[in-house]
Amino acid sequence: MTPIDEKTNPIFQYYSEIQSGKIIVSTKVKLFYKHLTEDLLDENSKYYYCEKKANRALTFIQKYCKHIKGKFARKPFLLELWQKALVCALFGVLNKETNLRRFVKVFLLVARKNGKSMLASAIALYCLVADNEPGAECYAVATKRDQAKIIWSCAVDMVKKSPALNKRLKCLVSSVKYEKTSSFFVPLGADSNKQDGLNPHIATIDEIHAFKDKNLYDVVIDGMGAREQPIIFITTTCGTIREGIFDIEYDEATSVIDGYRDPDKYQDPTYLPLLYELDSKNEWTNEKFWQKANPNLGVSKSLEYLRSKYKRAQNDARNRKNFLTKDLNVRENNGEAWLSFDEVVNSAKFDISLLKPDYAIGGVDLSRTTDLTSACIIFRLKDDPILYAQHMYWLPEDVFEKRIQEDKIHYDVWHKQGFLRLCPGNTIRVEDVKDWFCEMYEQYDIYLPYCGYDSWSSRHFVDIMKISFGEQCMEPVIQGKKTLSLPMQQMGADLKAKLINYNDNPITRWCLSNTSVDIDKNGNIQPAKTSNSKLRIDGTAALLDAYTIYLKRQEEYMALIT
Repeated sequence: MTPIDEKTNPIFQYYSEIQSGKIIVSTKVKLFYKHLTEDLLDENSKYYYCEKKANRALTFIQKYCKHIKGKFARKPFLLELWQKALVCALFGVLNKETNLRRFVKVFLLVARKNGKSMLASAIALYCLVADNEPGAECYAVATKRDQAKIIWSCAVDMVKKSPALNKRLKCLVSSVKYEKTSSFFVPLGADSNKQDGLNPHIATIDEIHAFKDKNLYDVVIDGMGAREQPIIFITTTCGTIREGIFDIEYDEATSVIDGYRDPDKYQDPTYLPLLYELDSKNEWTNEKFWQKANPNLGVSKSLEYLRSKYKRAQNDARNRKNFLTKDLNVRENNGEAWLSFDEVVNSAKFDISLLKPDYAIGGVDLSRTTDLTSACIIFRLKDDPILYAQHMYWLPEDVFEKRIQEDKIHYDVWHKQGFLRLCPGNTIRVEDVKDWFCEMYEQYDIYLPYCGYDSWSSRHFVDIMKISFGEQCMEPVIQGKKTLSLPMQQMGADLKAKLINYNDNPITRWCLSNTSVDIDKNGNIQPAKTSNSKLRIDGTAALLDAYTIYLKRQEEYMALIT
């Protein structure tokens, strides 16, 4: 294994310029390259750098792939340093035991007009022609086949503008074929006819923020099992669909990066996460930070273009949301949301068994069939300003698969993770909800002096809760602006200030993200669903019921815990 020349190696060059401040990137990108360079210099590492394989990919892209639009059309696709570092990491970092590539999945979050489609197309062509993979199946994947054709068509145009590639490849209406190795590259959308029997060598997955369900994504991932060193190359900007595949991948990418700093946390050495984004939403007004989301700033995307968009964004909420999500990769909710995504997110966690609260206030939002049922407890600790919230959710078992398919929500993932429970049959068993409150008491010795509930809730539920926790426990909360406006405003302020710790529950985060507001002429508010009826707010409703009782009984409750 040849020693690494740090002065000429693109990975080390890029990290050096990041360290010096010449190139400004997000904290997550910096941490990835810090980890990678340290790993490659560590003699005890499982991985090594193969300059020959890295340079083979670089040479192919820069020699045979051509620009297809504008003033650079037909000129060689000369990679920028950030792109070279990515290509070298993907193709040049190998496992010492197998000599196969280390990285299987790439998650490239980058703002629009930074050349992500060009890069994905060039990498797909390399895998098709030069990766020494017989019968390589290469796919450009998106929510719709027309969207999938963006990367695929870019690759076709590259082929047509390159005499060397045009001579070797056959471009047909919906495929590019390399007959020498019986390989092909085709677009694949959720509306495509062929989704079964896939055996991808590489799948470029574009704009994953627009994916509303996991079906096609899972088919592609599952089909890669027979390949020795497959590649999943995900390119995307941010979007406003919360708790979809984008958030799953984003959270996993973030967990992988967190694992670099703490070996006890989640580890996946085969995942290559590059999150070009602002580190804080507050940075959006300072143009020196725009490069964090736009590594190609000054090349394929001009500063003047961003300045003009910024000017429009300052005075118009819709333009601002578009500028934040698409040009700066700030995660946002849909336009009707009560709180912004930045205000909703709180990654703080807690362990009830370590906090050992004595008393909590309950909240519940019951349903019969379609909606989620949600219950929560909230509690404070002595001399601690944080309000802690622990949620549980239920769906009827008989409609579980239907809800997954029709709502396009990954309830199955949440069920496996323990955030969601199933009730036998086709309705919610209120006894299961009561049992959860009893479970909190029996396992953690948390007594429930008060529990807020919708005054229209099941009489049976109220009765069995009173049997377990006493006649005084259950307090009705009238669902209207007169009762809920002040608590909702105060709860919103506490969420923004990160004074409510909901244990990073993804369903709670999703429900909060889905919550809109119904406002009367006097400015009074109450929760409302957004226009998408498949998005649930039951976790918000349960939390608000508990919070309403907390404000009403704050003096008595605080006396109990002090």
